[in-house]
Amino acid sequence: MGDTGAEEVLRAPHALDYTYTRSVGPVIGAFLTGLRQGRILGATGAGGVVTVPPTEYDPQTGERSGELVEVGPAGVVSTWAWTDHPSADQPLDRPFAWALVTLDGATTGLLHVVDAGSSDAMSSGMRVRAKFVPEADRRGHLRDIECFVPEASS
Repeated sequence: MGDTGAEEVLRAPHALDYTYTRSVGPVIGAFLTGLRQGRILGATGAGGVVTVPPTEYDPQTGERSGELVEVGPAGVVSTWAWTDHPSADQPLDRPFAWALVTLDGATTGLLHVVDAGSSDAMSSGMRVRAKFVPEADRRGHLRDIECFVPEASS
């Protein structure tokens, strides 16, 4: 082998892609379809428990969950935390509360945001109602619920 003084570097263009699309299954798929339709679904479980968002298996017993039932769209805030300065990747561009909302007909809380205007307007036990994005903009995502608002102002 002789020394040519320079070695040619071989190059090949390559794009690294992750093209897998997650399959959500029949229960979460139905939940997301319901959101696109402006409905919120929960799964029935042992002892009359209704879990929202629904799970395929009862979190208490491990048994397959029962039928899906419509809940809400209103409910009660069980606990909350105020966000004074939302970052760019948060759901609202103004101060809001992260809250666990137990929807009418549900047993478990759904974590979402409440647009109450100020922390003074928030309280555990307050009633709120889901505010859906316009139907044309829904895509089968939890963000199809834009936020919850105090029921008196909905």
